[in-house]
Formats: sequence, C-alpha cells, structure tokens
Amino acid sequence: MVLIVIFIVLVFVYSLASRRLEQTVITAPIIFTAAGMLLVVTMPGIDLMGLEREHLLKLAELGLVMLLFTDASHIGLASLKGKENLPVRLLSVGMLLTILLGAVAARLVFPDLSLWEAGILAAILAPTDAGLGQVIVQSPRVPLRIRQTLNVEAGLNDGLSVPFMMCFIAVSLAGTEGGGQVLLKYIVEQLGMGALVGLAIGLGGGWLLGLAHRREWMAGPMQQLGVVSLPILCIIACEPVGGSMFIAAYVAGLAVQWGFEEAGSHSAEFAEGWGQLFDFFVFLLFGLIVARHFGQLAPIHLLYAVISLTVVRMLPVAASLAGTRLSSATILFMGWFGPRGLASIVLGLVFLEEEAQLPGEETIKLAVMVTVLLSIFAHGISALPGIDRYARKVAALDTAAPENQA
Repeated sequence: MVLIVIFIVLVFVYSLASRRLEQTVITAPIIFTAAGMLLVVTMPGIDLMGLEREHLLKLAELGLVMLLFTDASHIGLASLKGKENLPVRLLSVGMLLTILLGAVAARLVFPDLSLWEAGILAAILAPTDAGLGQVIVQSPRVPLRIRQTLNVEAGLNDGLSVPFMMCFIAVSLAGTEGGGQVLLKYIVEQLGMGALVGLAIGLGGGWLLGLAHRREWMAGPMQQLGVVSLPILCIIACEPVGGSMFIAAYVAGLAVQWGFEEAGSHSAEFAEGWGQLFDFFVFLLFGLIVARHFGQLAPIHLLYAVISLTVVRMLPVAASLAGTRLSSATILFMGWFGPRGLASIVLGLVFLEEEAQLPGEETIKLAVMVTVLLSIFAHGISALPGIDRYARKVAALDTAAPENQA
C-alpha cells in the first residue's frame, strides 16, 4: 500500500512539472527509475506492493500483450512503405544482425552461457524503446524521414523479438540434443496457433468494429474500449490451444487495421493515457529491483551493457543502411539512439516467469538490468545535446540529400 501511495504522489508531482521537464535532459524513465532506487535506500523494508512474484510477472505479461498490440496497431503496415524502405531494412537485416551480434558478444563476455542462453539475452535486449526515444521522434529539428524510421522500428521490433526469445527458451530447455524437435513443436504450437488466433481475432474484431463505426452504433468513448479488449481476448483464446499470447496480440494488432483503420489511433490514445501509467510503474519497479540486486552487479555486466548499446546496435544499423546514401552523421545518430527500456524490462520479466531454471539465468537477469539502466540514463541525458549536434550536421547537407527526402 505504501508503494502505491508513493507512486501516485510521484505521478502527480511529475505531471505538475512535465512540460518544463520536457525541455531538460531529465526524462520520465530517469525520474521513476531513480525514485525506485532511492526508495530502497531510504526505505529498505519496502516490498513490491505486497505482490507475490507470480502476480508481478502476470502484470508484466499483460503489459507486454497490450504493448505489442498497441505498437502493431498504431504503426501499421502502411508505414513500412516508402523510398529505400528504411524501417524494413532496420527490422529485417538490422534486427537479425543485432540478435546474432548480441549473442556472439554474450558468449565472449560470459563464456559460461550456453549458445541458447546467449540468444535469450540478445533477444531480450534487441528491441528499442519508443518511449525513451520520444524526444527524438518528436523533435522537428530531426528530419521527418529519420524520425519516422526510428519510430516505426521501435514500434515493431519488440514483437519481432518475442518469437526469437521464446524459441531460444524452448530449445534451451531441451538442450542441444532433441533441440530440433522442440523447435518444430514450438513453431507449430506457439507461433502457428498464436498467429492463427491473432489473425482470427484481429480480422473478426476489426470487421465488427469497422461495421459498427460505419453504421454509428458505437458511442465515441466505447470505441477505445472495444479496440483494447481485443488483446485481452487473445490471452483468453490462446490458453486452451497452447498458442503464444504475445504472437497473437502482435498479429491481431496488425490485422485489426484491415477492418477498422481507426484502431491505431484508439489504441494510441489508450497507451498515452492509462498505458503511460503502466510504463511509469514498470520503471519504478525496475529501479526497486536494480537497487535490491546492486551488490550482485559486476564490471563484467557493465562491459556487456556498453557493447550492447554501441557495437551490437551500431554495426547492424550501419550494415542495414548500406547503399541508402545517408550521411555518416545520420547513421551514427540512428545507431546511437536505439535505447533499451520498457520492452526489454518486460521481456526479461516474462523470461523469469517461464521458470526455465537455466544455469545462466542469473547472468541474463543482471546483464539486462545493467544494460537497461545504462540506456535509461545515457540515452536520456544525451538526447537533447545529440539533437543539437545532429541538426547542425543536417543543416550543412544539400537539399537533395536522402535525409531531406519524403
């Protein structure tokens, strides 16, 4: 109860100064993460709101389902079209290389991790956070094309990371021997059934919502509730068939737009309202968890965090953008501003909820903590100075430069 009261008061105080804080390097994730860490220092006896581990992880599971659906429905497939297809490059070549390079780095830095455990860590840290990069994607000083690319990437790469993470977990549980059969079973049951459930709910729900909207059967406020009920239906429908609720929610978010084009705007409104409260609470809990494990953190975890935020992110971005004629300043800017945040926190919690009891579970947990913590502060503090420097570089480019093309 104490934690709830503190959280509500903190949200209220932050709301009072939110506009002023937008002009500084102090972001909401920094504030709520730091507050969580400070609570452990000042109130060492505080608990996680009295929640059991199982309840906390169920909350994270629900949050990830809502996040995947909202991102998929808000971004949409139409945004992947355009000259050079920059988002497609980042979400295909860039994403695969990020997971591959992240796994290789994990094996080198943490030699005790198995190949599949290294893959789990890489997949958890692969998605970028649109919330942490909000300053970037909203700044008019950054070319529109670059802003849109980073926004679409962050909106869709969390859903693409989920099947990789779940696949690596499934195979690691079986070990190297028999891994092929486990992988095949996972693809058929988790991915296949999850995708079918999501497609059915997305298309069916979207068609009904679109029909009701066109015939003006729905009250305005109810449209938002109608849309956000679909990912909840995905959770319920996946339980008896053994499908992945995460895959289902992601596919449903993409499919709902075929029948109800306004779905994205309604899910975005929900995310900007009640969804933001969930985000703030997750960062507060993250700060609490990090502070409680602070004594277990070591320089080796920091080393991996630095590699993950630089080499593992920047090289795949550069490789995926090869041939686009974008300036080196743009490639460096896009490479650096790939913050890890909410998606990685929730994916990490979902991994723990699987209770795989892998030998490298503790290493994965601590590496995720340090990487996300470093990203929250490093990307938050560097956002405004980075925009200033990049804007000067862009101003010196020719008007025909790719950055300035629609």
